[in-house]
Amino acid sequence: MSDTVKMASRALNFYYGRFKALQDINLVVYANQVTALIGPSGCGKSTYLRCLNRMNDLIAGARVEGELTLDGQDIYAPDLDVVELRRRVGMVFQKPNPFPKTIFENVAYGLRVGGIRDNTYISEQVEKSLRGAALFEEVKDRLHDSALGLSGGQQQRLCIARALAIEPEVILMDEPASALDPIATQKIEELIHELKKRFTIIIVTHSMQQAARVSDRTAFFYMGRLIEEDATETIFTRPAQKQTEDYITGRFG
Repeated sequence: MSDTVKMASRALNFYYGRFKALQDINLVVYANQVTALIGPSGCGKSTYLRCLNRMNDLIAGARVEGELTLDGQDIYAPDLDVVELRRRVGMVFQKPNPFPKTIFENVAYGLRVGGIRDNTYISEQVEKSLRGAALFEEVKDRLHDSALGLSGGQQQRLCIARALAIEPEVILMDEPASALDPIATQKIEELIHELKKRFTIIIVTHSMQQAARVSDRTAFFYMGRLIEEDATETIFTRPAQKQTEDYITGRFG
């Protein structure tokens, strides 16, 4: 497994107005690994995830202190290109959110927005991304049908394909399977396992079983603090903190 640091936060604090949602988060994310963020609702894990591609910038009154780096570069530096950051750090949301366009145009969207006009290249990237999201064989005969006609699980894999098309380095997933049935969830989990060969993945999940199945490392958040982070097997079998053990064994949360 890679021990190359891809992203890292040091003494990261985050505020919604006066409310301090994250307190002093120190976390390292390694390249080509899956890092799972777990913890009860409202503990700060999705807020932390959205700090990683500056999605929180869109919220009035949001403020960050501390340092957050991608390949050693501070992503909150004043001269950083946020559009380029979001190209390098893609995002897949909790509920599938395909655009009301064709399957093809959903995947091509980011390329077109990025100014790419070469239709041959776009077609190749769409197919490559759909294959990468394990969806191409299911949709190859209806690429020009509306994406809204796909099942929920297919829509979520389409959203993953859309994220892959612009060739990010990191993929953020905010509970990507919480709205899906068990079979669709299994497909997403198998896909995550494949994708980490090419990408660094950070996933927020409510399901401890899912964290145990898909991740290499797990970080446990509670009330805006990072309580513990370690290899997933260690977190689930020999956690260092009693709070972590209590949460994993179901005593609270």
